[in-house]
Amino acid sequence: MAARSITSLSLSFGLVSIPVKLYAATESSSDVRFHLLAPDGSRVKQQYVSEKTGAVVERSSMSKGYEFERDRFVVFTSDELKALEDGASHVVEIMAFIPEKAVNPIFYDKAYYIAPDNRGGKPYSLLQQALAESGRCALAKWAFKGRTRIVQVRPEENGLVFQQLLYADEVRSLNDLHIERVQVSDSELKLALQIIEQGTEDNYDPTAYEDEEKKRILAAIDEKIEGKQVVTHEPAEATGVGGQVIDLMDALRASLKGAKPKAAPAPKRKSAEPVAELPVALRTRKPATRAAKAPAEPPAKVRARK
Repeated sequence: MAARSITSLSLSFGLVSIPVKLYAATESSSDVRFHLLAPDGSRVKQQYVSEKTGAVVERSSMSKGYEFERDRFVVFTSDELKALEDGASHVVEIMAFIPEKAVNPIFYDKAYYIAPDNRGGKPYSLLQQALAESGRCALAKWAFKGRTRIVQVRPEENGLVFQQLLYADEVRSLNDLHIERVQVSDSELKLALQIIEQGTEDNYDPTAYEDEEKKRILAAIDEKIEGKQVVTHEPAEATGVGGQVIDLMDALRASLKGAKPKAAPAPKRKSAEPVAELPVALRTRKPATRAAKAPAEPPAKVRARK
């Protein structure tokens, strides 16, 4: 089936206007989707219910409100919200040209492809080749569906990618996590670099990987259709060693050899009493991974009686 364009645009490149068509670069319909069913097997439909009365509210009688205080809203009509939107424009204005790697991929949002429209082949090819030759990409403004977005136009071998970008306030900072900086030794770093060198590949080949979960779900669906019993697959055995403490250098050396790292020796017990031998069933059991203990909540303030 031929790809269907989303809309037609005009990419403004200096005094040159390039007519292009916009296409989705990813396919969300490839996901396996399940429907919610009633006990009798019929589909169920969603309804909106008033929290106050419990009555079903028709969509046509709803309004939109912004909660500025708890349970207090300012209400906007559809016309008021429409007036606040940016008007859609078919002109995509290029604002700047920056190094291709200057945009951190964490700012990448939805990706599109753009292809030349009528009489746009030559200026399209010119922009593609000029960007590739300069090692730069273009930053542009795009007004679509009531909102202005910033997009990156970057060259690929067979065309141009139209990459929608997130705004700064839409991306969280790693600094908010207060990650501890721990000093590592030169020998540890050297071993880690050797492990990286062992697994180095020149390129990422997406065809070398497949969605294993989707594959299992589709196989189970086929079994259900054929009236067969769905076989439950045992989860793959974890490669770690559970709650045991691993010496970092031993783990790095074992990783280079492809062996399983040895657990660090357990601390000696303070008590001199002998420890009874565990039953075989308990001895062969893997240690459970403990969840991090939640910080204790501060005691609630007690009001003084009058």
